[in-house]
Amino acid sequence: MRLGLAALCFFSALLQYDCTPPTCYSRALSLSKEIMTLLNKIHTFRLTKVCAGGLPVIHIDVHNACITNKLRDFLYVVLNHPDPNCREKPRMVLLKQKIQNLYNIITRVCYRDLVFFTDDCESIDTGRSSPNLAEDRLQVLQEDR
Repeated sequence: MRLGLAALCFFSALLQYDCTPPTCYSRALSLSKEIMTLLNKIHTFRLTKVCAGGLPVIHIDVHNACITNKLRDFLYVVLNHPDPNCREKPRMVLLKQKIQNLYNIITRVCYRDLVFFTDDCESIDTGRSSPNLAEDRLQVLQEDR
């Protein structure tokens, strides 16, 4: 009896640990990581390596204001891949679904909930963030001298 009660308490504690629903931010963040992992697999797997050649480079950052435009463009390329066989491959279909899901989350579900910290569109293409000073900040620095 006590063993059953202890097991019940243990399993209820486990359920409470992972029972919180994902927020818009946490879902967008986890989905962006899933997409990047899937893209890495597509680029390395021998059957989809040919398909990866037609995809543009993208480094998904949900904190970047340019992500909506870049996701839309990337989704267009995935949907209209030049090789019809690539459009049918399971990993490419999964990639398309995940990108559509992330795009819908960012533009519709969490429209005003996400906060963008940067608008560096080049960092999405290159994966390197360049901390550029804004022009007005640069003028203030020059005037102080």
